[in-house]
Amino acid sequence: MSEQSSKLIIFFDGGCPLCVKEMRHLRKLDEKRQITFENINEPDFNQRYPQVDVAKANQYLHGQVSSGEMIYGLDVTHAAWSLVGKGWMIAPLRWPVIRWFADKAYLFFARNRNRISKLLTGKERCAQCSID
Repeated sequence: MSEQSSKLIIFFDGGCPLCVKEMRHLRKLDEKRQITFENINEPDFNQRYPQVDVAKANQYLHGQVSSGEMIYGLDVTHAAWSLVGKGWMIAPLRWPVIRWFADKAYLFFARNRNRISKLLTGKERCAQCSID
């Protein structure tokens, strides 16, 4: 499926071991190939996606749905997991009241993902991890 016909494009940090691990898992589950995965650290990223501010995409997850609308943070995560049939697992994080707390927790995670990655994987960053 091409990027134009993709239901979701996820713009992820390819230097973050935890981010890459999640993208690998999503790619494996995405049997219908509805998701396009784009590493924001690729040399030609800015030319291909000028609408995405790489500095902001490095702060929190960005995604683009087929209509062209940009979505962010846990909304991207929920959209991706919904496309692979597992949205119910994180749907409560989008419910009113819980959503506010979940978004704050996500932003904490996003800011500290390298330290958290080091704790969980032993690796803070990788030069460029591949999801293939």
